[in-house]
Amino acid sequence: MLIIPAIDLKDGHCVRLRQGLMEDATVFSEEPAAMAKHWLDQGARRLHLVDLNGAFAGKPKNFSVIRDILGEVGNDMPVQLGGGIRDLDTIDRYLERTSNLRIVTLLEPVFGHREDLTSSLWGFGNAQYTSYIDKSRE
Repeated sequence: MLIIPAIDLKDGHCVRLRQGLMEDATVFSEEPAAMAKHWLDQGARRLHLVDLNGAFAGKPKNFSVIRDILGEVGNDMPVQLGGGIRDLDTIDRYLERTSNLRIVTLLEPVFGHREDLTSSLWGFGNAQYTSYIDKSRE
């Protein structure tokens, strides 16, 4: 069994939301990059990050914190990232820190029509993607 620690980011801090409510968050750490390093030091083989502010806003809101986390652990373990990734430029910006990144995002806002997916991903080298379709938007 592979246990993947997750860091949910809100306003630059590691948090847990109660019942998914942004206004009801418990802060677990004010140093997300140090927390990521902690998980690496504890033997984690990958890390899952979510920009909660970005997920709610539809664009990255914790970019500098995520960039710091990728700089701290991104070359030592794969990082799955989601929240606010809605265009190819955002993916490019994150990939400047590490190619050891797995993007989790909605399919349509980033890639447009499904037939555009393969041609859009061609230029991103070794990065991996998990895209999903939000059926509630149809």
